[in-house]
Formats: sequence, structure tokens, C-alpha cells
Amino acid sequence: MESNSAAIQVRQLTKRFGRFTAVDQVSFEVGRGEFFGLLGPNGAGKTTLIRMLTTLLLPTSGAALVNGYDVAHQQRQVRESIGVIPQALTSDLELTGWQNIDVYGEYYGLSRRERHRRAEFLLEMVGIKERAREMVKTYSGGMRRRLEIARGLIHSPRVLFLDEPTIGLDPQARRAVWELLARLRRETDITISLTTHYMDEAEQLCDRIAIVDAGKVAAIGSPEQLKRMVPGSDRITLEISDGMTEAMAMLRAQPHVLSVARDDDGAIVISADDGAHLMPAILGRLEAIGAGVKAMRIDRISLEDVFISFTGRHLREDRAAADADATLRAAFTAAGRSR
Repeated sequence: MESNSAAIQVRQLTKRFGRFTAVDQVSFEVGRGEFFGLLGPNGAGKTTLIRMLTTLLLPTSGAALVNGYDVAHQQRQVRESIGVIPQALTSDLELTGWQNIDVYGEYYGLSRRERHRRAEFLLEMVGIKERAREMVKTYSGGMRRRLEIARGLIHSPRVLFLDEPTIGLDPQARRAVWELLARLRRETDITISLTTHYMDEAEQLCDRIAIVDAGKVAAIGSPEQLKRMVPGSDRITLEISDGMTEAMAMLRAQPHVLSVARDDDGAIVISADDGAHLMPAILGRLEAIGAGVKAMRIDRISLEDVFISFTGRHLREDRAAADADATLRAAFTAAGRSR
């Protein structure tokens, strides 16, 4: 990807808090108009990375450009050209939806006429125009999230940062937010950076995904590219009626088969590369040894399988991650006091 086509450029970006390195020489680029995802366990460095890209933290070393502006030396220009939707719902409950957006537009210096024009368009786009004059305290969580996305777009940012935009929402509300983000992608050239814990969300929305662990980018690529990086990216499941021992021994001897095991239901599970081409040969050999095949299925490994392969753990909050988050929060507080 050429630098002149990049909305975000990160070069050897590092952030230390004392002896603790939260982000460790990270480098990547995000193209203009790209929907880019960040996946990683709690404490992996995602939050610190986004805080640097949105000018809330200064890097220890390295550099990053957002919309061509240096996050350390051109903070005002960066802030004027980005929208940030934090994980926490921050809309004012005692104001109407319209007032929440209008106040935000005024903060960015938009004229009254421009604020109202943008507000009308955005409220229509996110599907809450009919309730725009009602108090936000009457909104559901999904409506508040859509309002906050509209609010973050009032000043026409070129890059939108989304931090866990659907956390805590019910499936229907999550789907509504997905549809909104997909529409943004179709109808505008905005670049979107998404931090999420939901594998299906990342796979559904993102052009490319960076898996972050221990402060480093462990892997980066499209969902399909990430899956191809893992050996044995296909899973073939076989149910046979006869000759289990002989069948498993034969399968282990086949080229491109990486492992053969049995699942909890007694079916044979084969880990292999290029499973679609391997299946006819497997069927022929099973027939030759008299193993009766009752059922056969091929599946591509999931994004969660990929994540576990690169990080060694599930994308969930565990004790170690919680401790790391506590360390980061303390460090952020200390950093804020020192600035």
C-alpha cells in the first residue's frame, strides 16, 4: 500500500509506562476508505494504540500520521479531522437527540445552518429522525449508539474511530449498528477503525484485521488471508460405520493432512490444507479399505481459531488481562496528571 493512499500510517510506534511497554514498535498502514479492525485480548495494547492515534497519549517513540497529520506535533489538525465513538455511551440524557448533535456541531465551529443541515441528514441516515426531538433518556441502548455515531460524524471527519460500538447491545440492536456501518462504507469514502471483541463483527465488517497481542501486531490481513496463514486451515469431518482404526491410520499417512483426531461424537476430524482437493482422494481410499462413509463435511477454520493460533488464548477477559487493564488505567491516570 502506497503511503499517499494511507489514511493512517504507523511507524515503529511505541508507548512505555515506566518499565511496562504497552505498545512495542508497531507498524502498519490503513488505506483511505478502508474498514480496518483491531482484535486482541484485554491488555494487548489496543486501547493504548488508539489513544495515541487520537492524540490522547503521546508516543514514547516512533511516529504516526492520521490524515497526513502527525499525532504528536499536529494534534489540533488530527482532532479536527477524526471522529471518535468511545465504548461508553456519552450522550446527554437530559437533552434531545437533536440537541446532542447540535451542541457537538457547535463545538466544532459549524455554522447554525450547516449544523442543522448535517443533523437532518445524519438523523435520517441512522434511523432516529422521528424521535430526534425526544429526550435521550427515553432511547434504547441501540438508539443511543446510533445517535452517538451520528454525533461523531457531524463535522464530516475523514477517519472514524469506533471502540466496541455494539458491546452490551441485544442482537437486533447490534444488527442495526452493523447495517449503519455498512451503509457508511457504501455511501461515503470515510476510513473506519474498529476495535471489537466480537469475531463475527470483525469478519462481517472489516476489509482487513490486525491481531494485537502483548503490544505487537501478531498478524494482519483480510479475514480470508488470516485464515490461510494458519496451517491446516480446513477441517474435514467424517462419520464412518466400519474400520475406524484402519481408517485413521490411512488418513494420517495422506499428504497435506496435518492431524487426525476424533471429536466428542466419535467422528473423525482431519486438519488439512486445501481440503476441497483432498476430499475426493480421501473418499477413494476409504472406499478401498471398506470403511463405510455415512457423512462428510468440510469447514474453514473460524476467525476465533485464527486468533487462538496467533495469541494462544480466547478473546475473553481473564485474570491476567484484567490485571493488565488495571495497570494501564493507573498509567493513563499518571500520564494525564503529568501533562
